[in-house]
Parts: sequence; C-alpha cells; structure tokens
Amino acid sequence: MSKKDKKEVIEDLETNETSNQDTQVEELSVEDQLKEELGKEKDKFLRLFAEFENYKKRTSKERVDLFKTASEDVMLAMLPVLDDFERALAHIEDDKEAEELRKGVLLIYNKLVSTLNQKGLEKIEVKAGDVFDADVHEAITQIPAPDDDMKGKIVDVIEKGYKLGEKVIRFPKVVIGQ
Repeated sequence: MSKKDKKEVIEDLETNETSNQDTQVEELSVEDQLKEELGKEKDKFLRLFAEFENYKKRTSKERVDLFKTASEDVMLAMLPVLDDFERALAHIEDDKEAEELRKGVLLIYNKLVSTLNQKGLEKIEVKAGDVFDADVHEAITQIPAPDDDMKGKIVDVIEKGYKLGEKVIRFPKVVIGQ
C-alpha cells in the first residue's frame, strides 16, 4: 500500500469516527431533550395536582363555613323576637299579679334561647364598666361620664349583641362615657 492509500484510509477512518461521534452526540442530545421534556411534564403534573388539592381543601372549608352561617338570615330575623321576650319579662317582673304569666313566658323564652344556642347563636357579654372596643361594640352615643373612672368605658348597653359561630351577626349597641 502506498503512502497515499494509507493516508486515504486513515482519513476515511477519521471521518467515520467523527460521524460516529456526531451520531452519538445527536443520540445523547435527543435523549437529553426527552429527559428534559419528561421532567417539565412531571413538574407541570405535580403543580396541577397540588393546585387541585388546594382547591379541594378551600372549597370544603368554604362549604363548612357556609353550613355554619347558613342560618344567619333566620337568626337575624329571630333576634327582635328574642329582644321582645326580654322586654316582656322585664315588664312582667314588676307585676306581682301576673306570676303565672311570667312563668309561662319565661319557659318559652328559655326554650327559644336554648334552641338558638344549639344552632350556634351566642350572646356577646357586655356590661357597664367594660372598656369600649370599636371592633366589638357599636357606640350609639356618648354622654358625660358619671365619674372619672367611666371615661372611655361603657356606661349602658342599649341592645345585646350576638355571634353565630365566630361571626358577629349583631354588634352590641352601647353608650360611652366621655
């Protein structure tokens, strides 16, 4: 074999090696691309799955909250009736002749209160001398404080407040000393 033939054979071998390397590089790059696409799709799937799980949790929480406060309209409609019962009881207390009537009204009032309590209604306890909190109380008016200790505090409660679960459905209406 001549030197020229040897050179050609060597060149052919080198060209074949280079093309084999290019083919391997192409195969590796296709494989890498496929792995990268698979990773992206897995990431999309995991994000979508997590988003769906959060959606399910949020909607179930909203549903529970809705059930807790579904009776809010009925409770708001019943509060004036409850107030009327309390006024009637206060009026009957003064009349000694209506003792039997007072017992009957008290029995019905207690039954109504216990039924509303079972459905989640709670009275917000407020009394004269408590510190006024704008987040919890509704100030109707301000009057001169009877003494210096009552300045900025509740002097009188005009209307009781109520909560349904954790939600305040009627704020207590109070008079503040200034």
